[in-house]
Formats: sequence, C-alpha cells, structure tokens
Amino acid sequence: MHGTVPALHALTSDVVLADPSFVESARAIMREARHRVAIHLRATRTAARPLLEQALALRVIAEETGSWVLVHDRVDLAMVAGISGAQLTSRSLPFGDARRIAPRMVLGTSVHSAAEAWLSARSGATYIVAGPAAEGDAAAAATADGLAAIVEAADGCPVIAVGGITVERVRAVVRDGAAGVAVMRGIWLGDAAQSARRYLAAYDEGTRR
Repeated sequence: MHGTVPALHALTSDVVLADPSFVESARAIMREARHRVAIHLRATRTAARPLLEQALALRVIAEETGSWVLVHDRVDLAMVAGISGAQLTSRSLPFGDARRIAPRMVLGTSVHSAAEAWLSARSGATYIVAGPAAEGDAAAAATADGLAAIVEAADGCPVIAVGGITVERVRAVVRDGAAGVAVMRGIWLGDAAQSARRYLAAYDEGTRR
C-alpha cells in the first residue's frame, strides 16, 4: 500500500468480463487481497447494463473487504453503482469536470509522460496509472517518459505502473518509485486469487529492499 491506494490493480477487458466465472474470480481476489486490491472494470464493447450489474455484484464484497471497484471512463456508472470510483482516460470526461460532479470519488488518470503526471497530480487525481499500455496504446512507448521521471513529476501522488508487469518485474518498478502495479493477463489467465497473492508478495519484497 502507498497511503490508502491499493498496491495491486487487476485490470479487465471485454473478454475477461464476458467470462461467466468473472464475478466469482474477482470475489476470490478481493477476499484474498482485501484492501490491497482494486478491480478495474475496463471495457470498450460491453454494454452499460451488464457492466452495472457486475459493478453492483462486486460492491457487496468490496464493502466487506475494503477492496476497490473501479469502472473505466464511466463516472456516471460508478456513481449509480455506488462503487469506489472511476479510471479516466483520453476517452473520458475531462478530469476537472469529473472531479466537479464527483468531488469525493476515487478518480485515477492514465498518463504516458511526466508532464501529464504533473498536471494530473495538481488537478486532484487520487492516483496515476503510468505506462504505454495505460490506454492500450503501445505506440506511445517510444515517446513515454521513464517511470522514475513520472513518479518524480507526480510529486507524491501515487503512481501505478502498467504494461507487461510480470511478477518478476514488480521489484524493479517498485525500486523506480511505483506505489503499485496494474496487471491483466498475469491475474486472469490462471488461478486469480493465487496470482494476486504472488504479485503482492513480490511487491512486499520490493518495498523491503
């Protein structure tokens, strides 16, 4: 943990969300990691109604465990569902507008550069997700600032590293100042709860060095 921001952010996709076992797998992660995990409902094709139903289903266990449930881009859906908050990207409302309509909600932003991190931190972001895959834009890797530079620019706002984060890479990004990691394939391709345990163990080891 870095302050109150979870160390592990479990990203989803339309494929992950469409899996009939998704909600149970997410619940297993939340029971395993409790307040140390955030489940990200991230979709580009999933309709609002099933996304809302999943958010509502996870809200119950989130209230029991202290886990976060976040939905990407849809601040309105997060507010209706009563979940922790939303992750904003270039497709979302401008951050200032989102913060005005949801002044107490958890709001994260996705960035690729130190300049974007600086602006997000000063605009009141709860946390920042940094990396070329933050919005699925691998082409940004060529111009993105390094993680350490983004952490420095964020000036205390927690930075979550994303993009090809394996268990073996966790310690390196922690050394660069990451407050946590965002993972998709490494979580959902196997036993989700066991995978969450391995990522958090690697994070804890990284913070001790």
